[in-house]
Amino acid sequence: MQKTAEFFFDVGSPAAYLAWTQMPTLCTQANATLVYRPMLLGGVFQATGNASPMMVPAKGNYMAVDLGRFAQRYGVPFRINPHFPINTLQLMRAVVGMQLRHPQRFDAFLATVYTAMWDKGLNLNDPAVTQAMLVEADFDPAIVFALVNDADIKAALKANTEEAAKRGAFGAPTVFVGDAMFFGQDRLDFVREALA
Repeated sequence: MQKTAEFFFDVGSPAAYLAWTQMPTLCTQANATLVYRPMLLGGVFQATGNASPMMVPAKGNYMAVDLGRFAQRYGVPFRINPHFPINTLQLMRAVVGMQLRHPQRFDAFLATVYTAMWDKGLNLNDPAVTQAMLVEADFDPAIVFALVNDADIKAALKANTEEAAKRGAFGAPTVFVGDAMFFGQDRLDFVREALA
């Protein structure tokens, strides 16, 4: 039976971005199914009493350097978003909406948002900037913004977030292979071993 890697993520997490750049290839090589599980990191923090390591200055400074090292190792573009933290509630609703209502465009949408956030460093707190990002990537802003206000999509994001916290997640990215939980983009070797 083919194994599954459940990838719980929020686009506002730079570590989740780095993991996202690696997970598809990792799962293909392991002949495993990658299941994207969008969650609201702020909701997980609230449920678990956790907070972003970037909020601790010394830790945040170190993390920025360390994430850059991993980006270099992975050969992917990366920079700390100068507008961090970004409130990702609307973005994550849009991610869930694309996954549920427009699955054929989900991968492209996720790539658009992650690139805007962690390569281009755009201020996605600004609705005008977000709208311009969508238009440039050939997404209809009206369709995307309608998804954000859809009650079923709001409920799906909330359910994913609650499930993540209930299963033990306290941050992003969190990957589950069966009952085994792996936190952080620097634990992908363990994910690979669990899928082997």
